[in-house]
Amino acid sequence: MSKLLPNLGSKGSAASAEPAALPFVEGVSACMRPVEGVIRELAQSDVPVLLLAERGAGKHATAQRIHRMSRRNGQPFQRLICSTLLPDEMKAVLADGENGAGAGTIYLDELADLREDCQEYLLEALPVGDSRVGADIGRVRLICGSARDLDVELKRGHLREDLYYRVSGVCLRLPPLRQRKEDIPFLMGHFLRKYARDFRRTVPDLSAETLRAFLDYSWPGNLRELEDAARVLVALGDEHVAMGGLRALLCKPEAGGNGASTSLKAAAKAASREAEKELILSALARTRWNRRRAAAELKISYKALLYKLKQIGFEGFGAS
Repeated sequence: MSKLLPNLGSKGSAASAEPAALPFVEGVSACMRPVEGVIRELAQSDVPVLLLAERGAGKHATAQRIHRMSRRNGQPFQRLICSTLLPDEMKAVLADGENGAGAGTIYLDELADLREDCQEYLLEALPVGDSRVGADIGRVRLICGSARDLDVELKRGHLREDLYYRVSGVCLRLPPLRQRKEDIPFLMGHFLRKYARDFRRTVPDLSAETLRAFLDYSWPGNLRELEDAARVLVALGDEHVAMGGLRALLCKPEAGGNGASTSLKAAAKAASREAEKELILSALARTRWNRRRAAAELKISYKALLYKLKQIGFEGFGAS
């Protein structure tokens, strides 16, 4: 097994041997070490936090880490999607926190998407000085996240300036994955173990070629995209087949790094098509290219098999 990917487990190791809850992987890269230090400090206070990072770079996971490392870890952690949040919902959540029923941590996902009336209500719930949010353990702690440039959103009038300054007691920027390549082996190992446990599979051993492709890629979708790749690798159970779909994406030069354009969905579909093709050809080989027997073995209709053979360019092969 390559030294680039530590502690993945070995072939034949049972997924059931993995712990019920996998620990978070701390960043070891030069740009993440100071960030990790700030995260630990933030967990010891109740100051409002604003997390800024590209999409998929780990804002939600970081908010959860701060909560779990804090004295509130036995209380609820609630993620609220600002683009769909209604005033009554926000009032209910903050009211629960005020009376202690829902006290814990609230994470507002994509702050600039918060409706104007919700912004107004939140601002009222955050008085200057000994604020209700973060004032004591019986009340909620607020963490906000944004992938957008909030200075631009302020100028556009999408975000109230007074609210922005109130919720950004500490502003923490999370680096994109392309700036923390040293963390990729550890993160990939974490995700492979996670999906091996979920799918009840063994943890795959990745080849040096695959690991090099991961390290050379710029990951515009950040951690979310890396996790998608791990899920495809474990779900298909065959590195060669999975990389048949992923490699076209990983080898593609990337112009930017905002994570907005490219997704692993297309790669996953390509990998699934490659796996399907191999299954069909294997069944045909076992049945000496008797298409009806192969269809029965694959548990699909004869018509469906003919259609799939046409898709992969083998419609003229085999006997009915």
